[in-house]
Amino acid sequence: MSDRFRKFVQIIGSGPHTGKSLTRAEAAEAMQLMLVQSATPAQIGAFLIAHRIKRPTGAELAGMLDTYAQLGPQLQPVASHTRLPVIFGVAYDGRSRTAPISPIVSLIMTAAGIPTILHGAERMPTKHGIPLIEIWQAWGVDWSKLELDRVQSIFAATGLGFIYTPTLFPLATGLTPYRDQIGKRPPLATLELMWCPYAGDAHLIFGYVHPPTEQMALVAATLRDTPHKITTVKGLEGSVDLPRDRTAIMGVHQSGQELERIFLHHYDYGLSNINPPLRSTPELMSDLATVFRGEPSDLLDSVLWNAGFYLWHCGGASDMAAGMKLAQELLVSSAVSEQLERIRKCLNCD
Repeated sequence: MSDRFRKFVQIIGSGPHTGKSLTRAEAAEAMQLMLVQSATPAQIGAFLIAHRIKRPTGAELAGMLDTYAQLGPQLQPVASHTRLPVIFGVAYDGRSRTAPISPIVSLIMTAAGIPTILHGAERMPTKHGIPLIEIWQAWGVDWSKLELDRVQSIFAATGLGFIYTPTLFPLATGLTPYRDQIGKRPPLATLELMWCPYAGDAHLIFGYVHPPTEQMALVAATLRDTPHKITTVKGLEGSVDLPRDRTAIMGVHQSGQELERIFLHHYDYGLSNINPPLRSTPELMSDLATVFRGEPSDLLDSVLWNAGFYLWHCGGASDMAAGMKLAQELLVSSAVSEQLERIRKCLNCD
């Protein structure tokens, strides 16, 4: 197998004049050989850095996603869920500058009856920013110890699920040390944004920083002929969190249709241009506690800004303003706090 993998390194690592891209099938095989570590450590490191320098193609990402779909965990559809589940894809290496709010937005979404799935890992190179799992753990919800059947039961009962890859997809986690050793984000980081750990039709929403990432992702989705609705978000630090210091830019893609753009401006909704900064984890959790109570703050404004958009965009509100109003009502009425407590009870029950 290492002889077979050497060919893939040679194809993408031969430089701008003689190097080529992998076919979709070759990329799928290369991903499989790396995940099961049939390729040698030297080959895996060489492939990841060469692929970063070359930049992946949509066809290569499609092949790698094929392998993730084959080897990775998937939550199953739940008959009682009447709305299309939302899959939030955010950068696994976390946040270091701005406060992450997708966990509380996910609670608002599920309190409004929109099933939501998150996925991620522990603190990851190269940024080593705060990951989503630490926020949930601070709330007393530790997804890191759950097997897939327990996550499935919580998802069925509450509408919210979290795929923690070190536990549920250890093959993928086995490649984490290479990120630290090469000192750069490999294309695996883009792959994670686009991954859909769900067996049915879904609305896949993921963040990005650089415009070429969006184009590669859309090519990959087209090649895979996915039925998923896809929304791309030029979000904060590659997350799905909408910025307030600039125009929020989203792209909506469905099979057979042209890409639709959505542009939102904070001032149209009476908001400042402040993105709440990330302070220490205890300070973040203290600030989030005030959001649960609906107390005015820049962080509450960002939560309403984001939750309002996603409630509207995912069919839970008639427009952006209605979505922001609904999000505030769910917070003030304690429906979001009650949803968090429901998840805690489901997680801790025998």
